[in-house]
Amino acid sequence: MSQGIRRPHQAVDFEEAARRYPPPPEYFEGAYLASAEEIERVQLARLRHRADQAYRIPFHRRRWDAAGFAPGDLRTLDDLWRAPAYTVDDIRRSIEAAPPYGDYQGVVPGDAAREPMRLYMSGGTTGASRPTFYTAWDRAVGGILEARQLYMQGVRPGDVVVNSWSYGTHNGAFSFDEAAYQWLNCVVITASTGNVTSSRKQVELALEYGATAILTTGDYVLRLAEVVREMGLDPRKDLALKAIPNIGDTALLEETFGLPCFATYGFHEVQTVAVECEARDGLHVFEDAFVVHVVDPETGERLPDGDTGALVVTELYKTGSAQFRYNIMDLSYLMPRHQCACGSWLRKIGPFAGRGDNMVKLRGVNLWPEVVGEVATAVPGVAPDYFVRAVREGNRDEMVVHVVAEGDPAGYADLAGSVEHALRERFGVRIRAEIAAPGALDGWTGVDVSPKLKRFRDER
Repeated sequence: MSQGIRRPHQAVDFEEAARRYPPPPEYFEGAYLASAEEIERVQLARLRHRADQAYRIPFHRRRWDAAGFAPGDLRTLDDLWRAPAYTVDDIRRSIEAAPPYGDYQGVVPGDAAREPMRLYMSGGTTGASRPTFYTAWDRAVGGILEARQLYMQGVRPGDVVVNSWSYGTHNGAFSFDEAAYQWLNCVVITASTGNVTSSRKQVELALEYGATAILTTGDYVLRLAEVVREMGLDPRKDLALKAIPNIGDTALLEETFGLPCFATYGFHEVQTVAVECEARDGLHVFEDAFVVHVVDPETGERLPDGDTGALVVTELYKTGSAQFRYNIMDLSYLMPRHQCACGSWLRKIGPFAGRGDNMVKLRGVNLWPEVVGEVATAVPGVAPDYFVRAVREGNRDEMVVHVVAEGDPAGYADLAGSVEHALRERFGVRIRAEIAAPGALDGWTGVDVSPKLKRFRDER
């Protein structure tokens, strides 16, 4: 007999979630146009509550105590700067000390009886997976935030959308599905990637059912445009699209489909943070759910508005894993608060400007060149020497790993195939491998001239 189990509809007051974090279109008729004073009043109230919750989590309590910070110190929004920031390296150390979940979570599996939850992994490229619990409340509010994103990009209730995001251990595909279905009342066709539903079939589905959006990366939707042309059709005229994704070559996407491409920003632990409006002058932060700081990537010191640095994000809505001054190391800048041409007083950030470290986002998967090199050099026949390049080829971001082998060059092709197979098995995306003779990479790595070897170059 099951007693005390609460299902999602019992664990989450969905009407309350929608009241606190209005979904579209209501959001754009109210909170989106709130005054600067009202925005900051709501932020401070939620920040204080969030700090009280986060302090109960060992990871945050330990760091805050060491820094001399307490939730009661938050008398103004500016006081948030007194709380210590943390990075993914701190999360990894937490996992190593308290496997497999770390001590940065706000819930444990046993809490699922009280509130259903999901467990998603970010990247999976760090040797050990980086898990994040999402409670039913987190999923509900996160879905609202992503629904706002889709609405700002042109998706409307009743639209048919093809969800071509890769379903896996990360939360991307599920988040878009929940946002479109639960909060925008869209008709969702679940296709996943071309490995699951062929690219031609996805185009046929979009054509047959008049899909107005294909939710995926910009690179993949451009691939679908090639399939449309191979079928003797025109992507602009024959597809019914009125919204296109934003991760990719903006100019080429707009030229291919004849539609505006609105930039967005978000990440695994918190989902959608900011979205570009029709003014095309920066991305509006959903400030009822986030406070965003910008710091120097190397020192962590506060940077003035307009200076590019690493984004430090504090979320104001979650009940599972807390992100309280999380230095995500994505580069951007914060604009001074002003009223946008669209009427909103929300703070804006600039477009994503790269990483504060050397992580590469390849078709939705976070890749660290060092880990790519470790996997490649673990293949039998490969020497412990490598160099990784991020390149732009055929309108797609690609990664190439160069490794050294001492054997007969006649076997290089087979060895490259083995390395590529190992990389796909580990990361789920194609990474090209090229084999070099001993010493051939010395000019790139600087083995003879640099005290620290260079292992990566971004050529995009």
